[in-house]
Amino acid sequence: MENKLKAAAEVAIKDCLAVRISDTVLVITDTLLFDIGKALFDSAVEHAGDAAMVVITPRKSHGEEPPEAIAELMKRYDVLVIPTYRSMSHTDARREACRLGARCATLPNVLEETMVRALNADYTRIAALSEMLAGFLTEASEARVKTPAGTDIVFSLKGRKGLADTGLVRTPGEFSNLPAGEAYTAPVEGSANGNIVIDGAIADTGVLDEEDYIKVEVENGYASRIIGGKSAKYLDSLIRPHGKEAYNIAELGIGTNYKAKLIGNILEDEKVLGTVHIALGDNKSMGGNISVASHLDGILLNPTLYLDDKVVMKDGDIVV
Repeated sequence: MENKLKAAAEVAIKDCLAVRISDTVLVITDTLLFDIGKALFDSAVEHAGDAAMVVITPRKSHGEEPPEAIAELMKRYDVLVIPTYRSMSHTDARREACRLGARCATLPNVLEETMVRALNADYTRIAALSEMLAGFLTEASEARVKTPAGTDIVFSLKGRKGLADTGLVRTPGEFSNLPAGEAYTAPVEGSANGNIVIDGAIADTGVLDEEDYIKVEVENGYASRIIGGKSAKYLDSLIRPHGKEAYNIAELGIGTNYKAKLIGNILEDEKVLGTVHIALGDNKSMGGNISVASHLDGILLNPTLYLDDKVVMKDGDIVV
């Protein structure tokens, strides 16, 4: 596994981030993902003009800001690589560093098996599909998602831009998850109505069994009730401390990575080709107006996705 992890780190640094001798690289990791952080740092040392690694205390929630000193440090590097237990994707520190020109890849709660499997993919192929679907999201005024498990939700996309998580982070200011592979957008705040039945995974639930599916009732853009068993109660316990905005319907995403598998780890799960995910919480990073220290993606299986009058996915198959 060590050699395979080294090879996956090489793909991330050399191919996805295109690190070269003129670049400075900062790897930010924590005590839980230290080995992966070290593999990425070792690869960065081989390709960058200068590289550094810092280790922080694991954050308590996805979207929690890093220590202030680290946020300042992030502004000084050309490339940021962030394998941490909790995601730093939706933080002001990450957004500000990218605004100033940093190329950034986050790898929240990444597993070694995910690094090895889903990073060793044809990212040109993934990028082409992601960008095509992002274009459809940009053009659409309304989206509807239905699934056999009971999801039926409608929301407005008017004025919102579709974004492509391609894994190719080669231009100043660009940002991606790694492994990558999705097209996504932020539904208009206050516009979502219907029901979401999470039948794949969300947060740290692992892959959900049928008896533990989570039903989310949505009214005027917010989750009004979260219904179900132990996983529903756990999900609500993660959201509640952050207040009303953490219940915002934040994201519509479409997985595009043909090598990703549903394993109960959201970083990989949301990239699975043929799935849709709908997130709750922060949407500032994707063109929305809600900033809150929580962003949780719920994976929906076998979805049918309508963009205006066009069927884009039918029972999990992309048909456009």
